[in-house]
Amino acid sequence: MRGSGAAAIAMCGLLLAGCASTSTESIAANDPLEPFNREVFSVNEKIDHYVELPIAAFYILWMPKPLSNGVDNFLNNLDVPVVFTNDVLQGQFTYAGKALGRFTLNATLGLGGLFDPATRYGLPYHHADFGQTLSIYGVDEGPFLVLPIVGPEPPRDLAGDLFDLAIDPITYLPTGAPFYMRAGVTVGVHVGSPFQTNVRNVVLREELQKASLDPYVTMRSVYRQIRATEIADGVPPDEDDTGK
Repeated sequence: MRGSGAAAIAMCGLLLAGCASTSTESIAANDPLEPFNREVFSVNEKIDHYVELPIAAFYILWMPKPLSNGVDNFLNNLDVPVVFTNDVLQGQFTYAGKALGRFTLNATLGLGGLFDPATRYGLPYHHADFGQTLSIYGVDEGPFLVLPIVGPEPPRDLAGDLFDLAIDPITYLPTGAPFYMRAGVTVGVHVGSPFQTNVRNVVLREELQKASLDPYVTMRSVYRQIRATEIADGVPPDEDDTGK
């Protein structure tokens, strides 16, 4: 449920050379569940290859660009209430105000979020989640954990995602459906969105794993580097008026 963005793609490329030789360093990697994690990772690789990659190919090559952009904009806008809540909890009130302004503009002028006029008005999307918030409050990541389909999800970030799930507007739509179904849909949406970033990352992961001596160690190292960057730079780095 966390956005990795273009920085994740660049970072993966930079880390590849170093990760290829780290298969003997797993003892010191805070990964006591490694045998279990490797089994789940192997299953996830197959899901990536046989399910996610065909969807990625369709999405990138065949879906009309205006339609795919509309899907991305709509899902990003639905995520803004979660971002706003975490901005407030982190004391980032300037960014909370920007998130609120972005949501309002896109929900009205953007026809429910299908379009993104807020970015043109100087209110681009920024990411914030409760895993970040817990880290700011001093909560450690905990042992590395890989979940089916979801992927890397250490305990702190798992707890954070559960909190974000509880406050996500998608979880409460449609109102007549059982809660577990609504929660499942919310998880599914966020695991795969924003779609354009996710599907490109699926392709990238395939290429990284082909070139790595130990794809699992590569994945673990890349995830931790990306997550550390998200936590340290949870808001755009060129705006430092909030002290982040």
